[in-house]
Amino acid sequence: MRTPDRRAMVERPSKDLSVRRQCALLNLARSGVYRPKPAAAASDLTVMRRIDELHLELPFYGSRRMTFELNKEGRGVNRKRVQRLMRLMGSRRWFRAPARAKPRRATRSIPICCAAWRLRSPITCGRPT
Repeated sequence: MRTPDRRAMVERPSKDLSVRRQCALLNLARSGVYRPKPAAAASDLTVMRRIDELHLELPFYGSRRMTFELNKEGRGVNRKRVQRLMRLMGSRRWFRAPARAKPRRATRSIPICCAAWRLRSPITCGRPT
């Protein structure tokens, strides 16, 4: 059962069970029961609408490029806000990001203490002959 469904099952002015016991039985945190979720602000809704429009035009844009485009229009949003709103809307980039910072394949390095010794296997070293 999803968490919002379990939260709806909690009865606040219950005579039989306290809220604490109900939350323990339903495996909920009490802070989520007492504090309701805040409603989305009007500014967030306008930014979300514009993100959705941009995402339909340019589906390969991630949060960084989307932030750049929104700031170019004069909206003044930061990347963390754009990431949060995109995650809330469920919109993601359609393509993988290019792997620019891949390290090279490591060459086999021999520790200094074993440099003069001959290698028996990749893990153990033998004494010099």
